[in-house]
Amino acid sequence: MTTLAGGGQERVLAGKVAIVTGSGQGVGQGIALALAGAGAHVVVCGRTEATIDATRTEIEARGARALAVRCDVMVPDDLDRLVARTVEAFGTVDILVNSAMVVPAGTLLEISEEAVAAGWESGPLAALRLMRLCHPYLRGGGTVINVSSSASVNPSTHSRGVYAATKAALNALSRGAANEWGPDGIRVNTIFPLASTPALRRFAAEEPDAMADVIAGIPLRRLGDQETDIGAAAVFLASPASSYITGAILPVDGGAAYVR
Repeated sequence: MTTLAGGGQERVLAGKVAIVTGSGQGVGQGIALALAGAGAHVVVCGRTEATIDATRTEIEARGARALAVRCDVMVPDDLDRLVARTVEAFGTVDILVNSAMVVPAGTLLEISEEAVAAGWESGPLAALRLMRLCHPYLRGGGTVINVSSSASVNPSTHSRGVYAATKAALNALSRGAANEWGPDGIRVNTIFPLASTPALRRFAAEEPDAMADVIAGIPLRRLGDQETDIGAAAVFLASPASSYITGAILPVDGGAAYVR
């Protein structure tokens, strides 16, 4: 088995080119690192240069190729530039991961119009725009992985109704693209991740009792690792091992979405 330094994964994606939005931290970063560990060239993008540069540096330290592109997914010109820079550097796009999103929090009566708009603009609308931009390069074997949430199917969405709605829209867009783009040889799948991210670790520090309730609601009784659990699932969905899978939702959450 051929491995990258620090990677430990078979190079099932050797030579593939991946764009991962929101990959400066959290789930997006974990997916970017895992794809690089499987041999992909990774375009790291996000709004904060320091974080995307840190991810790029870590990928390169493991012996893989990476490009960091500052990008606000709510700005169409930034998305155009992201795809153009990717094609200029690597020639194509084989894998697109839509992970970036501004989380709109608050009850339906209290949440601001600005927060609602940011959720839609950064979530399903940005994903659709980027999917359309990448479509010509994804034809003939490319894959899209959209990062959704179990909130989209959870009957309890107190203070998360708008967030749940944006993720449900992303699920629907993913199914639509899987149907429409299957004849083009493009697979589109969705994941529900639950991982130990910086935001969740802050939540655990601030509200340990609430965090204990979260863990108790996970059948496997632990949070996932953003690289070895969530990232590994993304590698599978981007690899030939999943070549007959499209339009699916894969919960990578220890059973939290459907088992509890």
